[in-house]
Amino acid sequence: MSQKSLHLRLGIVASLFALFLVFYAIPTYVFSPSNVGNIILSPKFWPYVLAGFTAIIGLGLLFNAVTSATDTPFEDEETGHPEGSAPWIRLGALGVIMVLVMVGLPLLGMVWTAMLAFAACAFLFRTRHPVAAVVCAVIVPLLLYAFFAHVAGVAIPQGEFVRLP
Repeated sequence: MSQKSLHLRLGIVASLFALFLVFYAIPTYVFSPSNVGNIILSPKFWPYVLAGFTAIIGLGLLFNAVTSATDTPFEDEETGHPEGSAPWIRLGALGVIMVLVMVGLPLLGMVWTAMLAFAACAFLFRTRHPVAAVVCAVIVPLLLYAFFAHVAGVAIPQGEFVRLP
């Protein structure tokens, strides 16, 4: 399979999926009260945003497939992976992280568990920017908590040990 044919197939699937979301799935299955004053807080807003991004990505893949001049084939898949069994070990470690997240959510709460999981995944996949990964692991969950808890008024699950304001 070539890169051009892969982009063409993915573009078609992503575009059709976005159309399915916009015209059938979101209007049928996402319910929104009529008295929502702020459009950002509407339950239908973010699904439509994600469907729009999916459509843009699908159209971008289609455009890339149509306009690319060369048809670059992928490497032979039967050649051995240069890292040996490392991908399987990382996959197992990711499964362990998922189980720890499930166990940690009731004890630590969503924010602290998200921080630890983000940092663990960044180091598991060997980020080239470990300082930025740790900063993002702390800042992103805190900002999301601040928005949802204080702006949107959504209760975020807190842990047993540390409670955020």
